[in-house]
Amino acid sequence: MGINERKVEMLFIDATARGKGYGSKLLNYGIENLNVDELAVNEQNPQAVGFYEHMGFKTVERLELDDQGNPYPILRMKKS
Repeated sequence: MGINERKVEMLFIDATARGKGYGSKLLNYGIENLNVDELAVNEQNPQAVGFYEHMGFKTVERLELDDQGNPYPILRMKKS
């Protein structure tokens, strides 16, 4: 997990380790200890979007392009 200020920049869990609570533990650590309350996720990754929604994040903005200008819709999410 990579965090910059209060924003999750990246969170990756190996496919063989998914569903075992590692992502939740990492994100909760960031929320509780580092005041994380914001992130951006590719809208075309429904598993990640669902995970963040389950963790209490809500979409606050939808961007048509990613940071490099590619046509990958990005959802900005904040902890509710």
